[in-house]
Amino acid sequence: MELPFYKILKNGLAVELDYMHPQEQEVVNSLLNLVIIEAKTYPQNQPLSQAEFATYWLNQDAFVVRASVEDATHQPKEVLGGFYLKPNFPGRCSHVCNAGFIVQPGLRGQGIGRFMGEAMLEIAANLGYEGVMFNLVFETNIPSIQLWQSLEFKIIGQIPRAVKLADGQVVDALIFYRSLG
Repeated sequence: MELPFYKILKNGLAVELDYMHPQEQEVVNSLLNLVIIEAKTYPQNQPLSQAEFATYWLNQDAFVVRASVEDATHQPKEVLGGFYLKPNFPGRCSHVCNAGFIVQPGLRGQGIGRFMGEAMLEIAANLGYEGVMFNLVFETNIPSIQLWQSLEFKIIGQIPRAVKLADGQVVDALIFYRSLG
């Protein structure tokens, strides 16, 4: 497996998926904090400091999707989304991984999440993982549920009233699993 992976999105934008570079950590932390503030998909209720972000997101493998073409000013390529990949459990169970995904709000629905999901499955298998488990997919996160089901993940559990949304609504969370074998 050789990174980066390249793709043309539905909107015609050329993107690449690669390991996160150190200089992109602040941008990804800001994007994650934006998603946390939206309070619709991640369990944290406060933005993460750089140190908290490093502990949560950077303790194994981290990837980004960025625009493939630099603009005329030669600024760094824009980060459009990202994900982490790490063991879900320690030791004897570390062959089952977990991943978390974020996409820039204005670019959702353009295929970035699917690109990251498909790439994550290939990367995880190449890293020796045998299965992928998502512990906490909010039942209100319909785009994620549809994406994971389309990528052959199965719902293996449901946690009643696991999530207290910002609007006071309490909803269930789903547990997804897919074998990589």
